Amino acid sequence: MAPSREPIATIATTTTTAWRNAVMGLFALGGVAVSTWGPRLPAIRESLHLGDGVVGLALAGVAVGSVLGLVASSPLQGRLGPRRAIAGALLLIACGIAVVAIGAGIAASLPVTLVGFVAAGFGIGALDVMINVQGSAIEKTTEKTVMPMLHAAWSAGAILGSGIGAGAAALRIDFPWQFLGEALGIAVLGVVCVQFLPAGPVDPEPVVRRPVGVRLREWAGGWSDWRLLMIGLVMLGVELGEGTSNSWLTLAVRDGHHQTDAVAALFFTAFAIGETGARVLGGPLVDRIGRVKTVRFTTAIGVAGLLLFILGGPAWVVLVGTVLWAVGVSMGFPLGMSAAADSGPNPAARVSVVASIGYLANLGGPPVIGALSEAVGLLNALWLVVALLAIGFLAAGALRARQVGRVGQGPSAR
Repeated sequence: MAPSREPIATIATTTTTAWRNAVMGLFALGGVAVSTWGPRLPAIRESLHLGDGVVGLALAGVAVGSVLGLVASSPLQGRLGPRRAIAGALLLIACGIAVVAIGAGIAASLPVTLVGFVAAGFGIGALDVMINVQGSAIEKTTEKTVMPMLHAAWSAGAILGSGIGAGAAALRIDFPWQFLGEALGIAVLGVVCVQFLPAGPVDPEPVVRRPVGVRLREWAGGWSDWRLLMIGLVMLGVELGEGTSNSWLTLAVRDGHHQTDAVAALFFTAFAIGETGARVLGGPLVDRIGRVKTVRFTTAIGVAGLLLFILGGPAWVVLVGTVLWAVGVSMGFPLGMSAAADSGPNPAARVSVVASIGYLANLGGPPVIGALSEAVGLLNALWLVVALLAIGFLAAGALRARQVGRVGQGPSAR
């Protein structure tokens, strides 16, 4: 087996601050990408002359592509190196969004649109794993917790992307032109950010280029690692909570708590701001009390918030519950990714395992909540989220940093 031709990165050659800011920019671009089409779905549906059910099936292409990208991220990074692999993922995202613009708008073709969604999803899934590996390496280098701030950048990017879509719709800009503009921006800004990443692998362990079959078996073996599965339980709860809020929060406020559409939209905004703010402030908290206590603290807050939201009462009580719900799901994903990355060798493969669980919960959970709501009502269906957040609270001990027998693991080792 021949060693990788690309040398291990010398972190000193890249200014740590520039490296961190570049990765933060990449997280923000990921957030912009995932929020590109959501605000314009009514226009896409009208252009393709489809019903909601078929549009939902087309969007499932994003989920399928994302899972494939998660699986492929480790071998891609091993073969191409982080710079080229991340740049490739960004360019694929841009191409996928452009294909959606052409398929849904110009050609009015569902198959072409579906290809675009799958391609964009593949790029997003692969990018997510690789930039989380970068974030974990920054934490090890600086001995500071930065992952929550990086994920706050993703949330801020999603807010920005939603704002771009809403603004373009308000200005009556046809969605293909918006999509093509965003695709170009993601490609250009992504290539700029990539230049500030270390040139070689950021994993300090020697990188050996193994056969594809060996790497796939290594990834599959992660699913028998009890610690990764426990981290996955944390991810399951928080990502179901976040995905449910994205899909059902406004309807629950409108139908379950009898508020107007405008007020329901404001509740969704409050959720997004609460989650982003918690992630911005979360790093110092992790440095003070550690990953495990932070996740237990936030998931407990999330359970309390969901209880207030479900049981309801005055609108202000529901609003408080919404913000606490947002805090509850804010820290589990970034800290789970960080814990998976430093839980053993081949961090990209380990991150892809827990990220797969998180993505499946985020993308697949909302349909489960929808089906459950048909039987028991939407507010009562949210008790499933409460239960899984409570399980995440109990499983949070798996996020404790691996003891490697050397000094310098930083505050996150607590």
